[in-house]
Amino acid sequence: MGANTVSITQEYPLCVTSNYKQPNVLIAQEEIYNFFLKIVNQMSPDDVLRKFKTLFIDGLDSQESYYVPGIYKIFLDNNEHEFCNTLKRCIYIIINTWKTYRKDKYIQKLVNLFAIEDLTVKVKNFPALNICKSWLENFINSRDYQEIKLFSAKHDELYKGHWANRYTSYLLVAQSVNENNPREQQEAARKLYIQIKEKFKFELAIYIARSQSAVSSTTRYKNPSILGDNVLHLIKSIVLKRGMFSHENIANIFIKQTQGQTLEKFKISIEKYLFFSVDNQQLVKTLRQQFAENLFLWKKDDHQEIITKELFLRTCNRVIDCLTTENGKEPSLLFILLLTQGHSLTLVIILLKTILICRNSRRHLETKIAHLIRYYEQYPEDECKWVINFMEIFNIAFAIYAENVEYNLIKMKEDQSSNPELNLDGYRVFSQMKVDRQK
Repeated sequence: MGANTVSITQEYPLCVTSNYKQPNVLIAQEEIYNFFLKIVNQMSPDDVLRKFKTLFIDGLDSQESYYVPGIYKIFLDNNEHEFCNTLKRCIYIIINTWKTYRKDKYIQKLVNLFAIEDLTVKVKNFPALNICKSWLENFINSRDYQEIKLFSAKHDELYKGHWANRYTSYLLVAQSVNENNPREQQEAARKLYIQIKEKFKFELAIYIARSQSAVSSTTRYKNPSILGDNVLHLIKSIVLKRGMFSHENIANIFIKQTQGQTLEKFKISIEKYLFFSVDNQQLVKTLRQQFAENLFLWKKDDHQEIITKELFLRTCNRVIDCLTTENGKEPSLLFILLLTQGHSLTLVIILLKTILICRNSRRHLETKIAHLIRYYEQYPEDECKWVINFMEIFNIAFAIYAENVEYNLIKMKEDQSSNPELNLDGYRVFSQMKVDRQK
C-alpha cells in the first residue's frame, strides 16, 4: 500500500469493524463525503477507484454467514433511499473533481465498476446480504445511474441510441437546477451542459462557413443538426431579420415601453409583442385567443400591481409554461397545437422573443424543454418527428440569437432582388463574436 494511501479502517472504523453499533446516519454520511473529498484531491485516480470499490462493492459476493459489507450496515434499518443518495453524492464528488482536472477516462472506469453480473443471484439464508445486493441492483437500474453514465460518455457517444440522447444538454440543465440533487451533481451537470452547448455553437459556425465555400469538400465539415442540407436555408431565414426591425431591437423597445405598467396592461403588451409579425394570421387569431385567456387568469387578483423585475420574470416564466408545459409533465395545448400543425419555427421564434426580453428566463425554458423530452422519450422516433423537428430548429435559433456569436446575412450579387426572401441563395451568412450586453 502506497505512502499516500488512506486507511479505510482508520478513516471509518464504524463502517468496517465487526463490533458495530448503529451510528447516526447523518453523521456517518458527512464522514463518508469528507473522506471522498479528501482522497479525490490527494490520491491517484486508480487509488480512489480502489477505495470506492472497497466501500460500496467488495463483499457483495461473500459466502460468509451473516456478513454485511461495512458501509451497508449504516443503512440496513430499511433506509435504501439514504443509501442511494449517499452512493450518488460520492460518485458526483469524484466526477466533479475529475472533470475539473480533465481525467475523463477514469470516470468511465468508475462507471464500469458497476458491471456486476451476480447481483441478481441471491444467497439462501443470507437475508441481510441479499438486501444489500438488491439495493445496488436497484441503483444500477435507476434513472440516477443513467444520468451518471452521461458524464462518462464521449461527446459523439451522447448522440447514439435513443433519439432523445441528442438533446442531453437540456436534461443536464434540469439536473443542474434540481435542488433535490447533491450540489456536486448540479455543478457537474452545469459544466457538461456548457461543454456540449459550446461544441454545438462551434460546429454550427464552422459548418456555415465551410458549407458556403466553393473550395470546401463536403467531407471536411459536419452538420451539427439532423435537418440535412436544408439547414442552411433555415439559418438564412432565421438570420434574415436584422436592422431596425430585428428581434433584438424590438425586444429592447418592448422593455422600455412597458416600464411602469400594471400587470394587466403588461399582459396585453406581451401578447401583442409575441405575436407581432407572425406570418399565418388565422393561426395567430386562434393562438392569441387561447394564450390571452390562459395568461389573463394567472394572478388575476394582482392585475393592478406595477411590474417589478421579479414580476417581469415571473410573467415571462408563465408565458413559457403556457407554450411548453404547465405542470412539468404533459405538453401544453398550445405546444401541441403549434407543432402538430407544422408551426415549429413559429413557436421557436415566440419562445426566442420571450428570452430576448428576459434572459433570466432561459434556464426556466430549458428546464421545461427537458420535461418535454422526458415526456416524449417514451415514444419511438417515428411518432416524434414533429417534436424532433422543433428541437432541431430550437437549437439552431438559440445558437444564432441567444449566444455570443453574431450572424449576419450579406448579399453577394448586386443584381439580386431587393427582397432577400425571394432568393436566399444569393446571400451568405457570416459570423463573429459579440459582447453579451444582458445577462
